[in-house]
Parts: sequence; C-alpha cells; structure tokens
Amino acid sequence: MNDQAARNDGETRSEVRAKAMLAGTAARRMASLATEEKNAALLTMAEALKAEAVSLIEANRDDLERGRANGTSESLLDRLMLNEERIASIADALRLVAELPDPTGKVLETIERPNGLRIEKVSVPLGVIGIVYEARPNVTVDAAALCLKTGNAVVLRGGSAALSTNKRIAEVLRGALERTALPPDALQVIEDASRSSVDEMLKLNGLLDVIIPRGGRSLIDNVVRNATVPVIETGAGVCHTYIDASADAVMAEEIALNAKVQRPSVCNSMETLILHEDFARQRLRALADRLLERGVELRGDERALALVPEAKSASEEDYGTEYNDYILNIKVVNGLGEAAAHIAKFGTKHSECIVTEDDENAVRFLNEIDAAAVYHNASTRFTDGCEFGFGAEIGISTQKLHARGPMGLPALTSSKYRIYGNGQVRP
Repeated sequence: MNDQAARNDGETRSEVRAKAMLAGTAARRMASLATEEKNAALLTMAEALKAEAVSLIEANRDDLERGRANGTSESLLDRLMLNEERIASIADALRLVAELPDPTGKVLETIERPNGLRIEKVSVPLGVIGIVYEARPNVTVDAAALCLKTGNAVVLRGGSAALSTNKRIAEVLRGALERTALPPDALQVIEDASRSSVDEMLKLNGLLDVIIPRGGRSLIDNVVRNATVPVIETGAGVCHTYIDASADAVMAEEIALNAKVQRPSVCNSMETLILHEDFARQRLRALADRLLERGVELRGDERALALVPEAKSASEEDYGTEYNDYILNIKVVNGLGEAAAHIAKFGTKHSECIVTEDDENAVRFLNEIDAAAVYHNASTRFTDGCEFGFGAEIGISTQKLHARGPMGLPALTSSKYRIYGNGQVRP
C-alpha cells in the first residue's frame, strides 16, 4: 500500500490506526537509508526548530494558560514550558544525536559453517515504535531524533497538557523532513488526547512493534497491564539517597540538596532521604534548615520528627510516592541493612545512592541494591542519557530484558541473521 492509499484508507479508520499504518509504510523505507541521510535530516530538523521558535512558544503559551486555568502545579508547568533557551537546547540535542555513531547495520557476529554457509548477525531497527508520554514537549523531539537516527518510524502520543505544543512541533519537524531523504510519515503525532487513543495504541499488534511509556506510575502501570504490543517499561522514580554514618558531611549535604532541589520535577530526583542515626543526630538539623530554605516540605518518621519537629509525619503512602515536587520524605535507620530493606520495599528500581567513606558498605550497596542505576557519592540526578554520554534518551528502563537504565540509540535496535549460500539444501 502506497502512502496515498494508506491515507485514503485511514479516512475510514481511527486517527491512531491510520497514522500507525502510514508509519509502517515509512518504516520499510527508513530501514535502507544511509547514516549520512539520517544525520542530514536531524540537522535540518534542528535548524527548523530554531527558525520556528516564535511559533513554538506561542503554541506552548496556549498549553501553559490552559494548565494554569486547570490548576496544574508550578513544577509540572515548569516541565511543560518552552522558551528560546530551551528550544535552542532541544535543537542542540538533535545535533548531538546526529554526531553519535549509528548502531544499525553493524555486523555483530559472523559464523562460518562446515557446509559453506556464511551467517551474519546484524543490528537492525525495531520497526515502528509507539511512545506514550506526559507533559514534557522536549520528549517529542528527543524521541523523534533517536527513532529516526536508528531507522525506526515513531508514533508519538503525548499528554493533553502539551497538546498544542506537540502538534506545532510535529508540524515543524515533518515540514523539515520534506526537504530531506527521510519520509515525513516516519514521524506521527497523535492529536486525540482521549484515554481511548492510548488504549488503542496498546492493542495495535502488527502495526506497532513496541510500546515505550514515559511518565508517572499510573501511566506506566496502565501500559504494562493492558498492552498486547511488547512493552519496554520505563519506571517511575521513587529514588533514595542513603547517608551512611561515615559520610563526609559537606559532600553528603551537597549531594542531598542537588538530588532534591536541582530539578525536583524529573524522575531521577530524590524522593526519600535515608540517614544513619549517627549522622542524623549530628547533621540532620542543619541539612533540614537548608532544605526548608529552598522551599522543601519535609515529612519524616518518628526519629526524624524528634530532630526536626516542624516536619510532617510521613505515611506508608508517602514513602511510595513520586512527588516530582518540593516534598521530601526523611527516614532515620540503624544502618545499611535497614536502609536497603526500605529501598527494596518502596523503591521503583530506578536510581539509588549511598554516601559513605566506608568502602565495604559502598561495595555492598552497589552490589545488592536492585536498581537500574546505583551511585556511590554522587547525585541521582545524573541518571540521564546525555550525562551518560548517550546523547538524548528515549527513557530510563527499569526492567531487565532488552534494555536497562537510560536508553540511547542501541536500545532502539534489534538484530537479524543474514545467511549467504551457494545452493546448499538441508539433507
């Protein structure tokens, strides 16, 4: 089916199915494109974003105004907001992806058989990737860049909070693709903001090769529970920092502050601070004052409340909540064992940190804590594709199959075998 036929057929179908069909047609063309063609397209997209900054900000203003009218929190509005500086940063991310090595078309293994068959295992695109995400419009560009660089087509369904912004971004990027070797239909954005559009994507076996959810726990849980399309699970970030008894006090305070307040609205920010009781007795009061000065609401257990009486009492529900806001739980423990047990109970296998000068405890923490990223003496805010040297990321996987942690370009590839013969038949 050619592109025009797919469009005509799509008129009688839902938006989701019609656009997935168009993406499938484009994916077959994408698989044979040269790296140079894909890179040139990414650079053209970057220039288009900068050239259309005014129209992007105008579209974004509509989303911000609607969000304020609906009572959206300031932290979520911050995630949604675009300005010239952020647009320039998003464009730079496109350029960075263009500079990264192309992971597709690589011969991963060669096997020579006694019968003369030569077998090559090669890296290939996944095909058509569906991505369901929430408020951050930069995800629209990052996801498009990574998918197109790896020869995939992509169907994006962002949250209703960024509907106007995402629609305008798609128009700009697709317009840019028309001037390149890449088919514009390789990039699709779903404009239907209803829950039914997500539910339909989850069942598009045969049209979508994989679904990747990015967002809060409720969105991710819905995708994992209800999808029949294969899912790469990205995780909500209930991240912890454990400050051990031997921790350097200055270092520990700076790491804790950075993990909470540098950008609290993102998934790798700290939601619970766990303190060894010895460190808490000596330093919690001063650390709490610094957090309070930065506008952080503190919630703690009984031992924390005894040292910081103005904090609120933390519930079991609090310890399992991803706030994405200026709210922090505090837990005081007897040692590493109790800290590890708390993380095992409430963590989401995203990012966990220990601050300690005790090498034995550091090794034990790094080995035993089950998370995609485990840190010794560094802020959890570094769990990010760019910070890991991957360029933009498609998400942070908290599962253990196919990909784990920040997912850059290689995570968007699969493999197939190419077999070369000269007439062999199986006896």
